[in-house]
Amino acid sequence: MKTAISIPDKVFRSADALAKRLGVSRSKLYTTAIAEFLSKHQGRHVTTRLDAIYAEEDSSLSPNLIRLQAKSLVREEW
Repeated sequence: MKTAISIPDKVFRSADALAKRLGVSRSKLYTTAIAEFLSKHQGRHVTTRLDAIYAEEDSSLSPNLIRLQAKSLVREEW
């Protein structure tokens, strides 16, 4: 899809120079940059959602489960 955006001249020149150094088109450079940005922020959405879920739920372990977990550990001499 074609689109038109406005970016500062300095950013454009830097991006153009980087695209040339990498041997890719400006379109490829911008597409890669936007994809990485989206990926980074989608991860934040998941983290925010999980934080909200666990803020509402008790995540502590019952004393019985803690005791059973401790029993299941292999005893080692130090």
